[in-house]
Amino acid sequence: MNKVKIKAYAKVNLTLEITGVEQGYHVLDSFVCSIDVFDLVVLKKRKNPLSSVTMHGLGSESIPPEKNNALKAAEAFSKAFGTNGADITVYKNIPMGAGLGGSSADVSGVLNGMAKLYGVTDYEKLKEIADNLGSDTGYMLTGGFARMQGRGELVTPIETNTKLHFLLLCPSSEVSAGACYKKYDELPKTLEWRESFTQNCIKATCENDQEGIGRYVMNDLYKPALHINGDVEKAYEELKNFSPLGVAMTGSGSCVFALFETEELCRWAKSRYRGKFRAIVAQSVNPNGKKTDWKNPYKLTEEELSLIEE
Repeated sequence: MNKVKIKAYAKVNLTLEITGVEQGYHVLDSFVCSIDVFDLVVLKKRKNPLSSVTMHGLGSESIPPEKNNALKAAEAFSKAFGTNGADITVYKNIPMGAGLGGSSADVSGVLNGMAKLYGVTDYEKLKEIADNLGSDTGYMLTGGFARMQGRGELVTPIETNTKLHFLLLCPSSEVSAGACYKKYDELPKTLEWRESFTQNCIKATCENDQEGIGRYVMNDLYKPALHINGDVEKAYEELKNFSPLGVAMTGSGSCVFALFETEELCRWAKSRYRGKFRAIVAQSVNPNGKKTDWKNPYKLTEEELSLIEE
């Protein structure tokens, strides 16, 4: 095998709770899922240990090599496994600086692609490399529904056949993750106990309780993000106007998502959106899982249809 193509999927944080600070890092409890928005990563074998990365789309061409995590991933892979490198082309479609994990997706795409090129099956070593390159990058190697804890390196896959439908609003203005966490530390905190939104959202997802999922989507970084970037709050309020099941920001922003019962409702909302932000209809995907039939809980049964006809 001399060439591979990998779809590197974006993710949405259905919940993001900050549960503490350890050794200078924020401790997270987050329920995440992959969505069918992806970057395409194309890799070709080289005859030496060097690698190159060429970016296309969404202004990614301006990313300098020394700050390109996709290139860092290829170099780390070759060093760890003693392989040659690859010429890599990344076609960007995941909005940048939006909290959708675009950079981490490219790292995971490169690592998975290099593993296919060179027949590497040591997943634990791959995840170690990924964890060193980003807090949610280890999760992105496999994607799907999962609970991320700690700094994001503790990943627990969640098995479910639930399908989620989203309308994303992606401001062109970004939110710096570092600045967002700093602002979070500066804002006053409530000391009262609260229930685990993450645990409840996972439970609702496993039970295919769409209204329950919408009730528990949340993000502790939303308030600090809107202090940094007013577009986050504007996108949030615009989505609320469509009366979805729930609205929340993903990651440290600036993308905000609305959860709807069906794809048709997402497309209806998009068709009526008159704002200035990029609007994307998306659904949850399980990149490495078995394909399963999903039953729409809102679809009428044959018996119900017959009653209507009568």
